[in-house]
Amino acid sequence: MTTIVSDTVFIVDDDEAVRDSLRWLLEANGYQVQAFESAETFLDTYDPDQVGVLIADVRMPGMSGLELQEALIARNSPLPIVFITGHGDVPMAVSTIKKGAVDFLEKPFNESDLRTIVARMLEQAAERASKAQAQKNHQAVLSRLTTREQQVLERIVAGRLNKQIAGDLNISIKTVEAHRANIMEKLQVTTVADLMKIALAGAEGNV
Repeated sequence: MTTIVSDTVFIVDDDEAVRDSLRWLLEANGYQVQAFESAETFLDTYDPDQVGVLIADVRMPGMSGLELQEALIARNSPLPIVFITGHGDVPMAVSTIKKGAVDFLEKPFNESDLRTIVARMLEQAAERASKAQAQKNHQAVLSRLTTREQQVLERIVAGRLNKQIAGDLNISIKTVEAHRANIMEKLQVTTVADLMKIALAGAEGNV
């Protein structure tokens, strides 16, 4: 079983000549490359937390490149994808890009274009990974709150006043104030604005 390393360009293509050509081109430009002959083999190894980019053939025996894209979407993978094909199916290209593919190249592809796209893909992968990590950090911070504190926080974010929150939860205003103080302390913030940033960032990760 292949061990995947981070910041890698993954190639999935059933054509050995294409895999070798892409590997040579990308490694010659200093990229870490791992190639797979099928989508199934790649999925058996791929960790959604890995930072990297994917170059995949659209038409392959077994699972196609489009089915691979669907499988990665189902796993909530942030992996940027560029599809390569010898068929030039424009409607298919539009469909894959709407689902998050970065680009769509026809064989034989231009080397300069490919290098440019891969560089852009790696930048996007790093940005996605950074955002995902920030969301995880915020969610970890929010997990420190008790159920009641989470209920109070939800209402603070919704713009409810202490009196309204007390009525919503059938507790006293003093209890709301105590929960609010505990929330601020646990999240290590001093302003409601900072509190809302953390709460909203954590919520984005649950969408």
